Amino acid sequence: MPSLSALDGATLTYHVHGAGSPLICLPGGPMLPSSCLGELGGLSSRTRLIMLDPRGTGGSATPADTSAYRCDRLVDDVEALRLHLGLDRIDLLGHSAGANLAVQYAARHPEHTGRLVLVTPSTRAVGIEIAGEWRLETARLRAGEPWFSRAYAGLRAATTGTATPDDWEAVTPLTYGRWDAAAQAHHASDEEQRNEEAAAAFGAEGAFDPAATRTALAAFGGPVLLLAGEVDVAAPLPAMTEYAALFRDATLTVQPGAGHFPWLDDASRFVSTVATFLT
Repeated sequence: MPSLSALDGATLTYHVHGAGSPLICLPGGPMLPSSCLGELGGLSSRTRLIMLDPRGTGGSATPADTSAYRCDRLVDDVEALRLHLGLDRIDLLGHSAGANLAVQYAARHPEHTGRLVLVTPSTRAVGIEIAGEWRLETARLRAGEPWFSRAYAGLRAATTGTATPDDWEAVTPLTYGRWDAAAQAHHASDEEQRNEEAAAAFGAEGAFDPAATRTALAAFGGPVLLLAGEVDVAAPLPAMTEYAALFRDATLTVQPGAGHFPWLDDASRFVSTVATFLT
């Protein structure tokens, strides 16, 4: 797999799928390898996906200092990838926690940022608080599912800060549009590949400055696609609406029936939406 040297000398790996204009893809988790994105439902048939393995994941080096996992510090790794590829501007896709990194890169390097695609984004970098009732209201859309009662009880515990590990596991089906064999395999794979030490450090003190990031994003002139899932309890629609309003030129698209991983729930619709935006 191709690799590069980060600005501090660490070795980072990335993966390339498809051909055409490049789209830098930042996985969520936080701190999952880029393999968790697959080829984004076949988006590689429409554009060239360049998928960065964050430090400590995939083939990228594990730093001795865990503070190198902080989201604000990972911005330098994205910049190192841009320089390595010899690109003046990069289009960025960030999924979930990876969207925090994407917007912090855009805030720090607006002159090198083209289009932004934020897929079911985490809101930590911009300081949007997600109300528990927004999550519960979204969850109630799934009331007909056979696993709903246990999942909803777990979510209620999570929103009140009383969730046990069993409660968190019970919530998992609510993060997928369909809790089928493919979703279950995807979840199991993510759990196996997550770097827990890195995930804990990703949002450590100093990782985010929401006020400064919001100010920078308000001035950012590039086009933004914010893609939300209709039934995503992790990134419910009221929060996504508020997020989209932070930008000068943002399109909020809600994928029907989709959860937190919309390329798994309806690959064709996801690919069409993103590819059309990038065209």
